[in-house]
Amino acid sequence: MNDLESFKVISELVLNRAIISKDSAYMAKAYTYLGDYYSNRMISDSAFRSYFKAQKIYLQINDQYNLAKTLISKASLQYNESDFFESEISVFKALEILKTKKDVNEQLYECYNLLGILYNEREEYSKALEYQNKALSTLEDKAIPLDFQWKAASLNNIGFVYLRMKNYKEAISYFQKGLQEKNLFEERTALYAMLLDNLAYSKLKSNRMDSLSSQLYRSLKIRDSLGLKMEMISNQIHLSEYYALKKDTIRAIELSKQALFLSRSSDKLNNTLQALKQLAVVDPKNASRYSKEYIFLNDKMLKAERNMGEKFSRIEYETNEIKDQNSNLQEKNKTLVYVFSICTLLGLFFYVYKTQQARNRELLFKQQQQIANEDIYNLMISQQNEIELTRLKEKKKVAQELHDGVLGRMFGIRISLDSLDKLDESEAISKRKKYLAELKNVEQDIREISHDLNREKSELINNFVSILNKLFENQINTYSSKLITVFDPEIKWDLISNMDKINLYRIVQEGLQNCNKYANADIIRVEFKNVNNDLVLTIEDDGIGFNANKTKNGIGLHNIEYRATECKGTVTIKSAKGEGTILTIKIPIEPNNNLHNDI
Repeated sequence: MNDLESFKVISELVLNRAIISKDSAYMAKAYTYLGDYYSNRMISDSAFRSYFKAQKIYLQINDQYNLAKTLISKASLQYNESDFFESEISVFKALEILKTKKDVNEQLYECYNLLGILYNEREEYSKALEYQNKALSTLEDKAIPLDFQWKAASLNNIGFVYLRMKNYKEAISYFQKGLQEKNLFEERTALYAMLLDNLAYSKLKSNRMDSLSSQLYRSLKIRDSLGLKMEMISNQIHLSEYYALKKDTIRAIELSKQALFLSRSSDKLNNTLQALKQLAVVDPKNASRYSKEYIFLNDKMLKAERNMGEKFSRIEYETNEIKDQNSNLQEKNKTLVYVFSICTLLGLFFYVYKTQQARNRELLFKQQQQIANEDIYNLMISQQNEIELTRLKEKKKVAQELHDGVLGRMFGIRISLDSLDKLDESEAISKRKKYLAELKNVEQDIREISHDLNREKSELINNFVSILNKLFENQINTYSSKLITVFDPEIKWDLISNMDKINLYRIVQEGLQNCNKYANADIIRVEFKNVNNDLVLTIEDDGIGFNANKTKNGIGLHNIEYRATECKGTVTIKSAKGEGTILTIKIPIEPNNNLHNDI
């Protein structure tokens, strides 16, 4: 009935009655209901806490079937919050239980389907296809109601994997198969609209333009009629790409702006990022503004995802009151050797788990950085395009001024000077002085044109500095530490490649983050200098410092060293406890380092 508030009230009533009667089974069910409520309301921390409590109770009463269902719900929640590694663990825990049970194909389908989606997100496409096909095979069970339309959903998911792989032919084939499922439109209209949108987009990517706009608009109309505002964003972005391909820039921009407007009413920043990315492509004049907002929101989203993952771990820790109620007299007779063996195995499992978790987080971090690098690179490219346009305008302006103003006047003076030979000496002298004065005026005009050109060139080169200043402005507005920034005017930024600028930006960002997180500094100084044709970046703070010889395995420092190496540079760290920290990056400035060094 979609009456969520009444659902919550009844769930809490069930929970209170179960607690009073000490009925563990219904306590667990009530916590599961509350988890479903908070998940629908997108209150993820409360949903996770409820599912975790239900999980613990089912463990205590040894209800394996409901434990598996709860783990699946928890895994879906973790996936929605981009906590992919923990979601994968929860699914496999559920699978271990379900493989020992009978008549659980519905739950097996949910597990395999979720694993396929997870691996697709992590770009492990072969695994994604493997588990999606397993999910599809479970649907051969005739006991599963056809009106669930899970086969159409699986065909859509497999098609989406091929779409991510850019195998558009296979993607189109699976989307068409999904649309052919009987009664799909009547029983799962939203899924029908999704398949229609994905099919049209696959055709767009493969340059098959037949019936594209009608399919995209039909999907958009269906989603609008169902009130699926966030799903409409996908249609609008795809339509924008379609009109951009058709060279209809006005409609492409209009649809992208509609998508951006809709996305701002959502708590999902990913929708806004997609709209901003499309706007930067179709509206190059404002690409710089959209790209800056994209970078800001992307960083905000990454922090929010990290915080939610940490919050989930904290909830598990705070509510982890494992009480083995199945203990009896037999446990007291166990030998110390057996206890020691269990502890050793648990310690080994915990070590392996933590190691794998750390590796996975590092991989995710690198993937996120790669995405951020691409965004900054796009920003650099858009700025470079603006620079080229400005250069052309400036050349045209100079050519016009020289031709229309200077050349015309010089031609007149030359003709007048030629006529002096026909005049008397006294008259020629006065005329010559007049023409010399006119030549001085022409000389002054040429000097002013040259000064204007140099001033414009300097403003163009400082684009990268303005991006850094935006980062510094955010630092000043967010943290109490005093920030001092120095830019050497001798630095030739036009000789530094866009990729090196991206790495420099990320090094500064990482350095400031380390200062904010660990240094407890009152003053932070960031300086760019030109030393013997080397660009030297120094980040210095007066914080608590650390032992630089021992602290070498941190992800932040490792990332800085990696980026400096990519720039063919070196990293030097000077620090001691209580004496602050000085981070120095030295990068060579090569004359041929940038193809656009004639700016």
